Amino acid sequence: MSGNGHQEILADKNLFRIGEVSRLTDTKPFVLRYWETEFPTLQPGKSPKGHRLYRRQDVDTVLLIKRLLYDQGFTIAGARRHLRDLTEGSAELSADLSEPKRAPVAQADPPADISRKVLLDLRDSLRTFLTLLETE
Repeated sequence: MSGNGHQEILADKNLFRIGEVSRLTDTKPFVLRYWETEFPTLQPGKSPKGHRLYRRQDVDTVLLIKRLLYDQGFTIAGARRHLRDLTEGSAELSADLSEPKRAPVAQADPPADISRKVLLDLRDSLRTFLTLLETE
């Protein structure tokens, strides 16, 4: 399904079952169920029959978790902290718009970015070695 198809489905619906979220996010249902146990921000409701019902916000959270884990190389614990910080940061900003706490975040970001880049480079190197080993 194309990106436009995803947006059309999202535009018409407010609640999604796990199979729909799986297709929309290209994430296996067992992965979604696992992420529910690891990420407190991802807590879909249940229908009277016990089916998981994801809200649009939950679908966005799944996409963010997927991006953090797969694209940006976060660990589960690192992604959980990042989501928690985003949630706390948005609460702080809405509570006190006149004085956002940006200085400590700015000081903490560069070392984390450098570490993430090193880890991503290492991951790519290991994948290359694995590919070489599999072809022999």
